Amino acid sequence: MVKPATVKRFSMAFHFQRIQGSCLSFNKARYHLPCISSLFSAFQFSTMNGFSDSSVKEPYFDQINNQSNVDERRVLSELSDLFQFSYSKTTIPTPYKESYPMKQIESRTVDEFLLPEEKLRGIFLQKLKGKTAIEHALSHVSVELSIDIIAKVINRGNLGGEAMVLFFNWAIKQPGISRDIHTYYIIIKALGRRKFFKFMIEILHDMVKEDLQLDLETLSIVMDSFVRVRQVHKALETFGNLEELGLKRDTESLNVLLQCLCRRAHVGAANSLFNAVGGKIKFTCVTYNIMMSGWSKLGRVSEMERILKAMIADGFTPDCSTFSYLIEGSGRAGRIDDAVEIFEQMKEKGCIPDTRVYNAMISNFISIGNFDECVKYYKGLLNSNSDPDLDTYTKLISAFLKARKVADALEIFEEMLVQGIVPTTGSLTSFIEPLCSYGPPHAAMMIYQKARRFGCKISLSAYKLLIMRLSRFGKCGMMLNLWEEMQESGHTSDMEVYENIINGLCNIGHLENAVLVMEEALHKGFFPSRLICSKLNNKLLASNEVEKAYKLFLKIKDARRNENAQRYWRANGWHF
Repeated sequence: MVKPATVKRFSMAFHFQRIQGSCLSFNKARYHLPCISSLFSAFQFSTMNGFSDSSVKEPYFDQINNQSNVDERRVLSELSDLFQFSYSKTTIPTPYKESYPMKQIESRTVDEFLLPEEKLRGIFLQKLKGKTAIEHALSHVSVELSIDIIAKVINRGNLGGEAMVLFFNWAIKQPGISRDIHTYYIIIKALGRRKFFKFMIEILHDMVKEDLQLDLETLSIVMDSFVRVRQVHKALETFGNLEELGLKRDTESLNVLLQCLCRRAHVGAANSLFNAVGGKIKFTCVTYNIMMSGWSKLGRVSEMERILKAMIADGFTPDCSTFSYLIEGSGRAGRIDDAVEIFEQMKEKGCIPDTRVYNAMISNFISIGNFDECVKYYKGLLNSNSDPDLDTYTKLISAFLKARKVADALEIFEEMLVQGIVPTTGSLTSFIEPLCSYGPPHAAMMIYQKARRFGCKISLSAYKLLIMRLSRFGKCGMMLNLWEEMQESGHTSDMEVYENIINGLCNIGHLENAVLVMEEALHKGFFPSRLICSKLNNKLLASNEVEKAYKLFLKIKDARRNENAQRYWRANGWHF
């Protein structure tokens, strides 16, 4: 026998479906209508998943539920009063409001809830028909357009190629948006990354029609897009038709294509092209070095020697780049002694090794785990006319950390900072990551503190690694200070950060602070995992904090309902 409560829930869902259909037929062209439609569906979703309808106190819903035959026009009128049928006044449920009682739910307008790029992408979710209708809707979105927002709209989400081009063509017509080649880089890169090559080529032809001269950077983006997905034939075809794009098939354009092929390990295709255009396009020393770099990555010593002979026969003298590729390729082939011999011959021929050559020697000895020779060539570099660069220090520090020679890695890191070389954000994260995988977090914190003292930019990933490690070791004082510094640096806490903070506070018994952090996470729309919630709840019950545990349970229950509604919205295209 079906329970009355079940019948009640299904009845409410049925009526909401009818109301939703009426709303859509009533005014399909309104911009805000998908939001109201999603709101009805979200309520239906949460109701069908077992949430009690007692939490909804609006009289409109009670009237709908208690009548068997509903006058849809009257209901539509009442709901129109409730939601105002205005984009700027449409309200949606947002995560947990900290005030008590829990039945009150904070609301925001859609304008406050969605980011600028999400508002613009939302236009394409409405399935408007016709270019004019879409452009009209885009023009009525209250967003201050910028190059950064254009990039976010195109690069994120799941827009198709036609939609991306339509939006970009609309955007570059807006005031304040420069219509230069740098702006076109955004759409060309995005289309190439998503494999919309047809639209990418059309954009290139549009640029030619508008008298925008394509440069080598544009050509590099296009060629790399083809080569990255192994469509080498399209890259070669484009190279053969460069005149249509206003470019010449000369040495510079050839070097761009060879560089893309060698960088993506398509050295065989690069070699075929190199041989095919020999005598038709003039080669330079850079051309030969590009081919040398490609064979060097594969450790093909015989091919490198062939390129070297052709280079000398063509009247070019090998430079430090040539020798660095020879040394690196010999090392990859396991011929370390030959690499040492080439290094010594350079000096005899009067070619003074530069930083790239020393880096190649250091890489070779790192590959065989001979750190004494690494340090020897590093000191030789310090005593030479050249200075170590970021690549030198990154190789050494990463190698020492991988071998768990932490003291040596910290010493080299200190020397790098003293030399005035600031590591990139990604390099710094790569230093911290292995230190957070074994042992206490002291060494990782030393790297962090020194980097911060020298003004290095710390990534959110590095902060999360450090917070996780401090949480596991119970260093909650340091963890909370680090969390504060992370927020001062401009990073926003996410679910993972909140979970590690709560877990660390629970481990040392700081339950009041853990509850405060949990409430903050819920208030910001993050719902920690059930494991973390259960852990905090059990800790509170074990400490006889029954009332506090019950209040937290109500807040978590309310947040879970809103999370389910948000999940439904995301499934229907709205991302926030």
